[in-house]
Amino acid sequence: MPAPTGITRATLLKDLRLEWRSKDAINSMLFFSLLVVVVFSFSFDPNAEESRHIAGGLIWVAFLFAAVVALNQTWAREIRNQVLDAYRVSPAPANSLFVAKALGNFIFVTVLEALMTPLFIAFYQLRALGPAWQLLVVALLGTWALVVNGTFFAAMSLRTRSREIMLPLLLFPISIPAILAMVQATTSILNGEGARFWIVLLVTYDLVFTTVCLLLFETVLNAE
Repeated sequence: MPAPTGITRATLLKDLRLEWRSKDAINSMLFFSLLVVVVFSFSFDPNAEESRHIAGGLIWVAFLFAAVVALNQTWAREIRNQVLDAYRVSPAPANSLFVAKALGNFIFVTVLEALMTPLFIAFYQLRALGPAWQLLVVALLGTWALVVNGTFFAAMSLRTRSREIMLPLLLFPISIPAILAMVQATTSILNGEGARFWIVLLVTYDLVFTTVCLLLFETVLNAE
């Protein structure tokens, strides 16, 4: 049997190749995020001082709902091609599959954020008064918080009849602490305030829920 790292790498590369060919998740996420940017830019004056205080919330709401689009497709391909059933009966460790899926979703959402951030900056006239490098830290920690739980709950809701609806119902409540930390940290940095507490909260959240997801994923994968 290949090493767990080899299984993770092979699964991740397979998902990246499929997305590169189809671009289903990226295109859907981009369209949704662009819609949010345009709609909210007409809702208030982007040059007003208040935009600095609410931009953090708008950014992460856009990324959160757009990420759900990709997360819903995480396991869909595996069901259609019976890959998941083959994986369940194989001796390969379940956590290798989970890590590969989470890393793939992390890459997809990170690409979305890299493409959309310049548009947010242009539309809302944003400029960080605090240390701008902390925004990168918050983005990485916050994105992982969303995708690690999203990948887990997408697998949990896989066999439900309305998995597109079930995933947000499971993901959003459990992500409230992370969303609060992401929004508050982003707003604090944009306004020149300290964000250390929120960054520490995000680190703690990521460690706790990554551990829990890894411990429980095999049970979820093999559940009937």
